[in-house]
Amino acid sequence: MAGEAVLVVENEAPARAYLAQQLADDGFEVLSAERGGEALELAAAVRPDLILLDAVLPDVSGFDLCSRLRRGEPGRGWDPDVPVIMVSSRAESADRLRGFARGADDYVPKPFVYDELVARMRAVLRRANGTRRVRLEVGELEIDLGSRSVKVGGEPVQLSAKEYDLLVTLASDPERVFRKDELLRDVWGFRAMGRTRTLDSHASRVRRKLNRGSDPTWIVNVWGVGYRLIELSS
Repeated sequence: MAGEAVLVVENEAPARAYLAQQLADDGFEVLSAERGGEALELAAAVRPDLILLDAVLPDVSGFDLCSRLRRGEPGRGWDPDVPVIMVSSRAESADRLRGFARGADDYVPKPFVYDELVARMRAVLRRANGTRRVRLEVGELEIDLGSRSVKVGGEPVQLSAKEYDLLVTLASDPERVFRKDELLRDVWGFRAMGRTRTLDSHASRVRRKLNRGSDPTWIVNVWGVGYRLIELSS
């Protein structure tokens, strides 16, 4: 996944320049802004695929700017559904919750590991692209993203909210092996794996519900790595 336009809204010039250079090297089209007003103008003019947004800006709070992006404004043509990842030195849980409440898709505290930030960007972009598609289909598996309904061979499958989120993530890129830490972060918001069986237990339940008790499996555990979704042959 490369070539997407990313708007970097960052108060600190060295951090702004670093992100612009690294993202450009990774194939992204990068635009930069220091102030909120400039960011809104670029968001309307260019309509980027994703915005990296600092919480502290010279002219406006990044939290308030995120709210304005989500609300939209008469005569301003940005996409109110544009994915937003807040990247900030304000790393308290209250700040993270405030960011999500204002409409952020993810919240990355500083200092960050660049490779992790890019991984989270790609995850958010995958979800956004999946949402724009009305339906995901992998063989006999059908996922209607609008109604959040799942069918296998035309038969409905009842999933919990997190089971559904896990399945959509896997189905967004069939055959790809998603690492456990990726899934725990993207589906549950965990920052570290720790000792948890949450992912394994959810994957097991989704597999059981999709299989309806039969031997074949949709969700494959790649030992020591993570999970992937495979299309079953008839």
